[in-house]
Amino acid sequence: MSRIEPESSPQVRTAAGALRGSREAGLAVFRGIPFAEPPVGANRFAAPQPVRGWDGVRDAVSYGPPPPQAGAFGMDALSRDAAGDGDWLTVNVWSPEPDPGAGLPVLVWIQGGAYVIGTSGLPEYDGGRLSREGGVVVVTFNYRLGIEGFAQIEGAPANRGLLDQVAALRWVRDNIRAFGGDPDRVTVFGESAGGGSIAALLAMPRAAGLFRRAVAMSVPGTFFSPELAADIAAACADELGLRPTVPDLSGVAPPELAAAGDAVIAKAAQWADRWGGAAQRSILFSPVVDGDVLPVTPWQALADGAGRDIELLVGHTREEQRLFTTIEGMLGEVTEEQATTALRTFAPAPDGADRYRAAFPLAGPDELYELVNSDWLFRMPSLHLAQAQTAAGGRAHVYELTWPAPGMSGVFGACHGLDVPLVFGNLSDTQAATLIGETPTPEAEALSAHIRNAWTAFATHGDPGWPAYDDARRLVQLLDTQPTVTAYPEDNSRVLWQDHVFSALPLNGR
Repeated sequence: MSRIEPESSPQVRTAAGALRGSREAGLAVFRGIPFAEPPVGANRFAAPQPVRGWDGVRDAVSYGPPPPQAGAFGMDALSRDAAGDGDWLTVNVWSPEPDPGAGLPVLVWIQGGAYVIGTSGLPEYDGGRLSREGGVVVVTFNYRLGIEGFAQIEGAPANRGLLDQVAALRWVRDNIRAFGGDPDRVTVFGESAGGGSIAALLAMPRAAGLFRRAVAMSVPGTFFSPELAADIAAACADELGLRPTVPDLSGVAPPELAAAGDAVIAKAAQWADRWGGAAQRSILFSPVVDGDVLPVTPWQALADGAGRDIELLVGHTREEQRLFTTIEGMLGEVTEEQATTALRTFAPAPDGADRYRAAFPLAGPDELYELVNSDWLFRMPSLHLAQAQTAAGGRAHVYELTWPAPGMSGVFGACHGLDVPLVFGNLSDTQAATLIGETPTPEAEALSAHIRNAWTAFATHGDPGWPAYDDARRLVQLLDTQPTVTAYPEDNSRVLWQDHVFSALPLNGR
């Protein structure tokens, strides 16, 4: 966390009123700024409502409370800290120069967490180093999660979490100049569910014109059909003996509602025949292709030219699945039966399982399990997003993080989430230390600096420092101790998935 200095407190005036922040290591920092009214009471399950103004100067020195969220993924403390007053929809800003005439590039972070956990106040998302060393304004914010943000509830708009993100971006458009940012040079960046959110924003008419560039890191391929989302919502409501409607659920306290979602997540496997891969991976909340808020999938939208005017940077880590395999205690323990089930569930139809075995003839059960899970959930959705963008005449730059994390004797490899501390430069917080080690090595610091420079260069002028992707050469940047540009290295997987269409996940049997 950035050090707070005893200097004069910076002040800015936004459309809603004046703010007083703090001065930290040469930056002006403002935390916990409301960008919408609390989504409780009459606003429960509604689209975000414009924030009311205030008189005088409002202190903006503390993060807003986390939104209600799952405790099923080891985030029980965040779930307990969610405020009862519902003041969850807040933004935070780091700026080297809070002068309306500064015109600095703006990077807006959308955090991940499987659409069920996360908050902008986590130490790994502190924007101080990225802002200070990159000369950019950094913005982070909260959005509704789980049932509050993504469940298909009768009488409520779909994708409320995405609508919160649009509201935050509108706040940036209308206010960031006061913090020294240029509203015409906004870049959104995010990882995992944050990368999926950015993919969704590229496809959403409501988000048009709110950002110029996008960095989508480890984009998950899980976008739900309305039927699948509604069936999952019904199961969550049934935990409480209720129906998935606004009248039934609006009287349930947010922590109790989140706990009902946890209960379904914990036993998701029993719905595997009905919910398919989403249940197998315990992913029960995702953007819904509802035909309104999200008209079509991101891959279809980009193929149709929706992102042609947006410059895109997209990529993934080499061993995405390794994080989950390790956490679940399966590393080195995957059975042939488990590998076969994963291949049958996730490999592209009609004969993907056989084709995986043919493409990787020396791979044992562990490698096959990790490959197909990595490809289905993150690697191929990310690559296909770039391919859809370029096929429609847009521009995309692609990367793959191949540097193996040295923490825990290297068991994590180049796993999911490793790029987050490297992008922010926060290499010593508790979560990063698990992957990178208690004391970051010079190699880790150098790679982090390289990535931060690439991301801020992209935000500044649209070029991260390597060639754009095209179907002929397929050049990508490998992010490692010696970054290199080469043809996309996961070619076996690329060929296996080249004819696959990432469509909205269906409710099985319909």
